[in-house]
Amino acid sequence: MCAALGAHTAFAPDIQAQEIENNQTQDADDVSGLIEEVSKVAREVSAKNEEVKSLEDKLAAKEEELAGLEVKVDESTRVADEAEKLLQASQSNVDSMAKSRYRGDTLDPFIATLNAQDPTAAVERLGYLGAISRGAQRSLNSITEYSQAAESARAQAAEAVASAEKIKAELERERDTVIADRDDLKQRQQDIEARVDALSPELREAWENQNNPLSGIDLAELGANATGAVAAALSKQGSPYDWGATGPNSFDCSGLMYWAYQQQGKSIPRTSQAQIAGGQSVSIDDLQPGDIVGYFPGVTHVGMYIGNGQIVHASTYGVPVQVVPVDSMPISGASRY
Repeated sequence: MCAALGAHTAFAPDIQAQEIENNQTQDADDVSGLIEEVSKVAREVSAKNEEVKSLEDKLAAKEEELAGLEVKVDESTRVADEAEKLLQASQSNVDSMAKSRYRGDTLDPFIATLNAQDPTAAVERLGYLGAISRGAQRSLNSITEYSQAAESARAQAAEAVASAEKIKAELERERDTVIADRDDLKQRQQDIEARVDALSPELREAWENQNNPLSGIDLAELGANATGAVAAALSKQGSPYDWGATGPNSFDCSGLMYWAYQQQGKSIPRTSQAQIAGGQSVSIDDLQPGDIVGYFPGVTHVGMYIGNGQIVHASTYGVPVQVVPVDSMPISGASRY
C-alpha cells in the first residue's frame, strides 16, 4: 500500500510539470496566434496605405497636367483675341478703302489717265492706283489669314477646355475614392494601434521582435562604417513607425527609403510598389548596400539592404526602425538606384 502510495506521490510532480509545460505551450501558441493575427491586419493596413499614397501621387500628376491645360487654354484664348483684333483692323482698312471709292476719291484707272495733265502725271497716277489695288488685295488676304488663325486658336482652346473638364471629372471621382480609402484606412489604423497598445509587456516584446531583429552585432559601428543612403537609414534606428510618414522623426516603410535617398540628394518614388518598379531590377543574389528589397505579394513592404544579409526597415506600428535578416519576410523583388 505504501509502495503504491509512494509511486503515486512520485508521479504527481510529473503530472504538474506536464501541465505547466502544456500551459506554457498553449500560452506560446496564443502569443504566436495573436501576433500572426495582428500582423496580418497590419500588413493589410500597410497595403491600403500604399494604395492611398499611390492614388495621391496620381492625383498630384493629374493636377499638374490640368494646370498645364489651363495655361494652354489661356494661351489659345490670347491668340484668338489677337487674331480677332487683327481681323477687325484689316476689315476696317478694307471698309475705309471701299468708302473712299464710294466717295470718288479713287477714279477708274482709264479716266484717271485721260484726266492727267501730262504723260508723267499719268504714269504717277497709274502707279498710285496700282498700289491702292495691291493694298486692298493684301488686306483681303490678311483678313483670310487672321480669320483662319482665329478659328484655329478657338478650336485649340475648345479642345483644351474639353480635356481640362474631362480631367476635372476624373480627379473628382478619384478624389472621392481616396477619401473613402482614407476613412477606411483611418479606422483600421486605429483598430490595429489599439490592439498593439493593449499588448502585455511580454507580448509587446514578442511583437517588436517578430522579424528577429539583430542584436548580436555592433549596430553603432555598422552605422559609422556605412555611407550614403544606407548611413542615413541606419541613423534612424529606433525611430517610431508612423503610417504615411517620411521623416525626419518617424517613418513608414517606403517613407524611410524615400527620406534616406533624399539625404543623398536623390529623388526616388514615394510608394513601395513604385520604388521597386522605378529602379533597376536586381537579383537577390546580387544585392548591394543601398538596394531596396520588396516584400509580400504586391510589394506592400520594403527595406534597404545594408550588406551581410541584412536590411534596415520601418516594420509596422509599435515596432521601431530596426535591422533584420534580409530573408525574414517573403521577398518579392529588389531594385537599385
